[in-house]
Amino acid sequence: MTHLSKRDRDAFDIFKQELLRQRGQIELIASENFTSLAVMEAAGSVLTNKYAEGYPAKRYYGGCEVVDKAENLAIARVTKMFGCKYANVQPHSGAQANMAVYFSLLKPGDTILGMSLAAGGHLTHGASPTFSGRWLKAIGYGVSEKTGLIDYDQVRSLAQQHKPKLIVAGASSYPRTIDFKRFREISDEVGAYLLADVAHYAGLVVTGLYPNPFPHAHVVTTTTHKTLRGPRGAVILTDSEDLIGKINSAVFPGIQGGPFMHIILAKAVAFGEALSGEFKQYMTNVLENSKLMAKRLMDNGIGIVSGGTDSHMAVVDLRELGVTGKQAEIALEQCGIACNKNGVPFDPLPPSVTSGLRLGTAAGTTRGFRVKEFDEIAQIISKVLKALAAGNADSVYAEVRSRVSKLCEAFPLYPELSC
Repeated sequence: MTHLSKRDRDAFDIFKQELLRQRGQIELIASENFTSLAVMEAAGSVLTNKYAEGYPAKRYYGGCEVVDKAENLAIARVTKMFGCKYANVQPHSGAQANMAVYFSLLKPGDTILGMSLAAGGHLTHGASPTFSGRWLKAIGYGVSEKTGLIDYDQVRSLAQQHKPKLIVAGASSYPRTIDFKRFREISDEVGAYLLADVAHYAGLVVTGLYPNPFPHAHVVTTTTHKTLRGPRGAVILTDSEDLIGKINSAVFPGIQGGPFMHIILAKAVAFGEALSGEFKQYMTNVLENSKLMAKRLMDNGIGIVSGGTDSHMAVVDLRELGVTGKQAEIALEQCGIACNKNGVPFDPLPPSVTSGLRLGTAAGTTRGFRVKEFDEIAQIISKVLKALAAGNADSVYAEVRSRVSKLCEAFPLYPELSC
């Protein structure tokens, strides 16, 4: 029962390095966040020792009376959050949650209609390299080149033309609100299921700051580690008793074996946090910070896809600067700002290079940054990008790194953890 620091120095050194990296960088990756110590405590608890194939009261192993309580608690809390009836809290990731939905409702070769990766969709919404693009016939809808907003007329036209069995409403880098009611109307016209993937928007949804896909969607999936600020994992939600039966069978034994009961307990902890008034204020701050950052970047002449944001993220369009997303990502990381290169709609560059950046405010807001700090961050980003475009980025790195360090020192991350 020796602690990691004494049991395995190599592994402990890796832990230390990552803790110091997180403490010393400004995290703007939109799909990342910092969990509470309580969530991490649950995720690292003795529940990791328990195998629990099946579902509460219907397990294939004995000794599950306690972990059944953990799973039931997670289900009760997440259904309350979203205002729905049923949930499966076992998926290990958003990709597996979406796979389970496809596995439960579709057959190989069936047609799905989802947002194309190039327009801001997710890999699992039909991208050709993934199971969704290989197993199914995937049709992609996009956004208006003029506005950057979802082209609902195109969605309807494609649905009528291809008659998909399932339509996916959701995205990975679409910063605006999604009209789930309109998606349901289109789905009903062609007799399709509607799947809403709100992995990025979930924290905003459950606090009333973003449209709720219920009651419009037949099925909703979300990860638990982005704006919900929980452990890495996912859930599947529905109001249909028939569909939850199919979904449960698809998750186990369809695509997964034993669930991670320690992570399910950590999900329950995060869901409890998300039901609090404190979390509502947090998400309000996330949204204010995101809007401020996008506006300030635009004020500084930096392009923003769709001209703003309704969520925790903004997508920077670098084409007018003549800078690639890959160059910008590397330059900003050298300054202590972590973000990710990202395609923009109608991007002329490949996904390995891109013409844009995706910036998110969820993690920085958890750290304590407010509009004052995100104003400073936007000014730093603008300075780096403009210097990069002018070919003299090296000249600003020292000053920018100093400004980043001061921000990080003023808002220490996990000061309770010792390394």
